[in-house]
Amino acid sequence: MAIMITDECINCGACEPECPNTAIYEGGREWNWAGGTKLEKVELEDGTAVDGKSPQTPVSNEFYYIVSGKCTECTGFHEEPQCAAVCPVDCCVPDPDYVESKEELLAKKAWLHQEEEVGN
Repeated sequence: MAIMITDECINCGACEPECPNTAIYEGGREWNWAGGTKLEKVELEDGTAVDGKSPQTPVSNEFYYIVSGKCTECTGFHEEPQCAAVCPVDCCVPDPDYVESKEELLAKKAWLHQEEEVGN
């Protein structure tokens, strides 16, 4: 499951540099798929393709936020989500809207970083 940042966020920014996928952004800041990944083009759920570097609408204008499509809970990098480990107010929590198995998270990591999946 992806991690989300709750509205208890104090905007300290401790989480942002810890993300190995660059999935965390300051509130109001545009994001893109290419940042922190090797993605050049991405096919969205509706079938449209976007350039990996094209700016995307911020998920939140008030608080730091996590792009669920880029969050792997640090699977394949660390034993636990690093954003949650460094958050001083414990507002980095599992997102119930994006439940994924460890295998799905590893596949997402491989996709984001254009790696061969382990075991294939």
